[in-house]
Amino acid sequence: MNRITPLHDNPNSNSRDVPNGRAMVVLIMAAGLGTRMKSNRAKVLHELDGRPLISHVCRTALALAPEKVYVIVGHQAEEVRAAVENDFPSERDRIEFVQQREQRGTGDAVMAAKDALRGENRSVLVLSGDVPLVKAATLTRMLKSHESANDVCTLLSVRLENPFGYGRVVRNDAGDFEKIVEQKDASDEERKIREINAGIYCFDNAKLVNALSRIKPNNSQGEYYLTDVPVILKSEGAQISVFQHSDAREVSGVNTRAELAEFENLLRRNTVRRMMLEDGVTFIDPSHAYISRDAKIGRDTVIHPDVHVQGNSVIGEGCEIQQGSRIVNSRIGNRVTVKDHCLIIDSEMADDCAAGPFAHLRMNAQMEERAVVGNFVEVKKSRIGRGTKSMHLTYLGDATIGEETNIGAGTVTCNYDGKNKHPTIIEDHVRIGSDTMLVAPVRVGSGAVTGAGSVVTEDVPPRTLVAGVPAKVKRKLDDEPES
Repeated sequence: MNRITPLHDNPNSNSRDVPNGRAMVVLIMAAGLGTRMKSNRAKVLHELDGRPLISHVCRTALALAPEKVYVIVGHQAEEVRAAVENDFPSERDRIEFVQQREQRGTGDAVMAAKDALRGENRSVLVLSGDVPLVKAATLTRMLKSHESANDVCTLLSVRLENPFGYGRVVRNDAGDFEKIVEQKDASDEERKIREINAGIYCFDNAKLVNALSRIKPNNSQGEYYLTDVPVILKSEGAQISVFQHSDAREVSGVNTRAELAEFENLLRRNTVRRMMLEDGVTFIDPSHAYISRDAKIGRDTVIHPDVHVQGNSVIGEGCEIQQGSRIVNSRIGNRVTVKDHCLIIDSEMADDCAAGPFAHLRMNAQMEERAVVGNFVEVKKSRIGRGTKSMHLTYLGDATIGEETNIGAGTVTCNYDGKNKHPTIIEDHVRIGSDTMLVAPVRVGSGAVTGAGSVVTEDVPPRTLVAGVPAKVKRKLDDEPES
């Protein structure tokens, strides 16, 4: 007996209500090179939304709460493993890697993991590492049906207007599952079928292991096809279920660079639309906004054209991110202005700050409330205190700068001596004159002033004026009010 069940998902959902039932493991096939990508890199290492394709599939698999996720690797196995471990460092106990020594088809890939599949009764969900958009909600429904009906095999299908290149789901006269036939092995009549195999399966583990040993490479490619397993199981009287899913794009694989670009555009459009409708974000030109789906942007923030917000960046409410800026894995507070063409990487800006135009923050740069960095100011691994300003043409590296301090144009913290990096400390209410060189390690005391063009090689006492090359104390400033 075969069942054909339509599957309809909430298109915005990627969560899973984990069913109570037998244990489940996931196999992700990620061993191929991907010749149609015309690349020296394994296909699953090509990036979508800033992450390798394999990472998208692993994230969805982990959301299903499996006992284990087995990633089957082959081409560039070490690179694929490193990519997964880099993106999921806390999941190393649940993710294991299986080597496919020779790439002889999808059946051979699963056979490489058969030792891991033996043992107690469990469900085995098989995914492909190049299908990045599949939702956990879709797989959840498939798994729940598979488990509740105690099926031996469930496969997911969709209908395409142009099914060229895909394996067709062939049915008998009663409409029941008969077999899956690949494009190159299909007859002219079979090639007219529009229902295609999506390459997503759920099996009973014992039945799967037994059927794998019976696969033969009797096809034009001389490969071991996983698609033969449902036919073998059916011949033994097992129930084969087919889920027809309505969203073909969600379960499609990436085969070419052109398709990768289409997926990127689709993700970007969906993310921008969601943020406008659900989060209250304004996009001046949605077609020219490039926002990671992992990013978060607050209400009433305005995003200008050609802005890139990448990774796990968080932008607060009431901000304005102006044209051409790029924000990567950074946190931006509320009411922050990022002017044109700024680059902010792995850094933080607190509430009411401003940066740019053409500012660069990197390597854990931190700006506290009301701090401002202006045009062509670079801040590297430094903290800028509350209300402090550095408006023009300045490099601040390995520096700690206090509150309400002003950094003049052309200032450089000379933090590198050719071997080591050294810190610069500038305390509160300091005025650094234009074109000052601060040769680290050095400290400028609270309320001090440096004259324009000074080269500071020694610590500056609080509330003193220093000037010259090298800078020397010119006078005390005790009688002058703090700036």
